[in-house]
Amino acid sequence: MIGQTVWTAVKVALALGFGMNMAGLLAWLERKQSAISQDRIGANRAAILGVSAWGLFNQIADALKGLTKENWVPPQGRPRLHALAPAISLGFSLFCLSALPFGGVVHVAGRLWSLQPLESSFGLPLVLCFLSLGVHGVVMAGYASGSNYGLLGGLRAAAQMISYEVCLAVSLAGCAFIYGTLDLQQAVLWQGRLLGGWLPAWGIVVQPAAFLLFLAAGAAVTKRAPFDVPEGESEIVGYFVEYSGMKFLMFLITDFIESIVIAGLIVTLFLGGWQIPWVTLTGALGGVLMLAAFSAKLLLVLLLLMQIRWTLPRFRFDQVLDLGWKNILPLAMLNFIVTVWGVLLWRLR
Repeated sequence: MIGQTVWTAVKVALALGFGMNMAGLLAWLERKQSAISQDRIGANRAAILGVSAWGLFNQIADALKGLTKENWVPPQGRPRLHALAPAISLGFSLFCLSALPFGGVVHVAGRLWSLQPLESSFGLPLVLCFLSLGVHGVVMAGYASGSNYGLLGGLRAAAQMISYEVCLAVSLAGCAFIYGTLDLQQAVLWQGRLLGGWLPAWGIVVQPAAFLLFLAAGAAVTKRAPFDVPEGESEIVGYFVEYSGMKFLMFLITDFIESIVIAGLIVTLFLGGWQIPWVTLTGALGGVLMLAAFSAKLLLVLLLLMQIRWTLPRFRFDQVLDLGWKNILPLAMLNFIVTVWGVLLWRLR
C-alpha cells in the first residue's frame, strides 16, 4: 500500500512538472509560430554568453522578470482575494493533468505499473468539473481588483467559460455513449480495436462531428484568440488588468495549462490516447513508447490550436456567445441523438 501511494505521488508530481515545462515550451513555440506567420524572426534577444538558443532563453528572462517585479495591489482592491485568484485558476487546471492517461499499464520487474497519475472510474466528469472550477479564480480576480475594467473582464470570462463548458460536456456525450464508460483509460483501450480489421477505431473516426465541436468549444474555454474577449488587450478590459509580477504570469500559465488539458482530452478521446496503431506495447520499452506517443499527439494538437489562434481574428463578444449557444450546443445535441439512434439500429440489425 505504501509503495502504491508513493508511486501515485511520483506520477502526480511528474504530471504537474510536465505541464509546467510544457507551458514554458508553448510560450516559446507561440512566439516563434506567430513570427513565422507574420514574417518576423521572433524572440531572440536574451542570450547567455552570446548564445540565444533560438530565443529559448527569453523564457528564463520572463520568469526572472516576473519574480522580481513589484507585487502591486490596487488601493481599492482586496489583497487576500487578489492573491488567491491566480492560485485558484492555476491549481484547478494543474489538477486536471493528473487525471489524464499518459500511458497504460506495463509489466516491469515482476509487477504492474500504471502510467496514469490518478486512476478514476469517472475521470471524464472529474476533469470537466475541475476545469470548470477555474472560472471562480477569473471572477475573483476581476472583483478583487476593485476595477470596473477588471470586473467587466471577469464577467465576460464567466459568461464565456460557463457557456462553452456546457458545450464541452454535450459534445462528449456521444463518445461516452459509444465507449460505454466515463473512465478515460477505458476509453483509450476501447479505441485500440480495429474497424474492418485495419482501421483504428479512434474517436475522430467514429465521432468526427464531436471532434470538431469539442475542438471549437475547447479553444473557447481556454480564453485564447480568437476567443480572447475576456482579456481584450486592445480594449483594456482584461480580468487581470490590475495584476503584475508573478501573479500576472500565473494567469498566463493557466491559459497554457488549460490548452494542454483540452489537447490531452482530444488525444485521449479522439486520437487513441497513448496507443500506436497496429503496435503492441509491453514492458519498459512499451511504457516509453506510450509516453512518447501521447506527448507527440499532444504537441500536434497544441500546434493546431496555436495555428487557429494566429489565423482567425478576434470575435465580438455577442458572436462568441451566439456560436456556443446557437450553433455548437444544438449541433452537439443533434450529434448525440444521431449517435444513440445509430448505435441502437446497429444493434437491432
